[in-house]
Amino acid sequence: MKNLIILLLIYVMPFYLSAQKYVLDSIRPLLENLIHEEANVLAYADSSANFKIFFNKLDSLHSGKPEKVHIIHIGGSHIQADVYSNKIREYLRNMNSHDLAPRGLIFPFRLVSTNNPQNYSVTGDKTKWKGYRSAVRSDSALWGLTGITAVLTGYSDTLLIKANHKNTVTNNFFFDRIRFFTDADPSTYCISLTDSSINIISDSGNTEAGFRELKLSDTLTEAAFLISHSDTSAWEQFRLMGIELMNDYPGIQYVSVGVNGASFESFARCALFESQLRLYKPDLFIISIGTNDAYTNDFKADKFKDYYNAMIRMVLSVNPECAILLTVPNDSYYKRKHPNKNTRIQQEIIHTIAREQGQAVWDFYEIMGGLGSSQKWYLNKLMPRDRIHFTSPGYSIKADLLLNAVVLQWEKSTGREPGSILNKLTGKNE
Repeated sequence: MKNLIILLLIYVMPFYLSAQKYVLDSIRPLLENLIHEEANVLAYADSSANFKIFFNKLDSLHSGKPEKVHIIHIGGSHIQADVYSNKIREYLRNMNSHDLAPRGLIFPFRLVSTNNPQNYSVTGDKTKWKGYRSAVRSDSALWGLTGITAVLTGYSDTLLIKANHKNTVTNNFFFDRIRFFTDADPSTYCISLTDSSINIISDSGNTEAGFRELKLSDTLTEAAFLISHSDTSAWEQFRLMGIELMNDYPGIQYVSVGVNGASFESFARCALFESQLRLYKPDLFIISIGTNDAYTNDFKADKFKDYYNAMIRMVLSVNPECAILLTVPNDSYYKRKHPNKNTRIQQEIIHTIAREQGQAVWDFYEIMGGLGSSQKWYLNKLMPRDRIHFTSPGYSIKADLLLNAVVLQWEKSTGREPGSILNKLTGKNE
């Protein structure tokens, strides 16, 4: 174990400096049976027509055709942090030089005093905003796809939005259109650019999905927007449910939608979830929900299955050909006292649903080693004391495992030489 920790410090800690550093091969010799790599596959993908469609589209883009591929990854705190999901985003972004797809949907978490992903930045005056999470039962607000809403409590604020912040993509993200997801009446507030050299050439809205879209005169990587109420004496609430950075270029748009504490029940509270999901028509929808559902002494298996099936039906109603990847939650400890046995029940349910729905499973619970395995990951400095979340090296390893499973299935599905795409993405051919 001591040798593994030393090796992690040598090979994995540079992850802080280069999020795309591939670490799996480096640590494999000293894993001491920590990772069950035989389980690192996309189960049932071989027989899934939807995954065949997805991989063909991905392969077409890889071959140089101007495809637009939309991936949405939904979950809780693992996804809000956007550490391992961003590493996968960067692998895919750097797949070829013609990938110029936009960053897509983001949320200004820092405005409401919670952790923001490091790869983008939205700054403003935090004292003028109040946050409401669908995962907090005592909170009440209008929520959309992100599951979190920021309410402007002051008269105005300026938001500085940076599409690139501490990322390692070859082609920086840029935008020439922007959506502010809000249900506020446009007559009650104004949005303007602080840079007078940039013009807003069109301004449109959509009340059903709750957004206002601005088309800009220039292509930008960052911009400052002043949001202000029209009436200084009495104003209607300005609720911000997300910001989308947009352009019309081809490539892979990987959107991660995560909020701390999220469960299926909390996302079911989001009234505008489906109408906003319809804006994207995802090609791949990754579900990483379940840890918070299982974190109870009163876990209801039937209720969990019903919620899961309901979300899948919603996604397929948006795009019947969407490939849906069901991920089994990692092994975790309940209140730091004992392994959570509910996860093992979830594992069985998730596999059953995938077979019934013709979708695929990435069983990270099995890959970790099953019940109680989080203790071993903790002892190897890959999880913190809570044995729910992961350390930065742990998330880096998790990203590489998921990348391996997805890309190897992609190669298999399209008849490519095993390792040919994976080696290119991870820099093994360099």
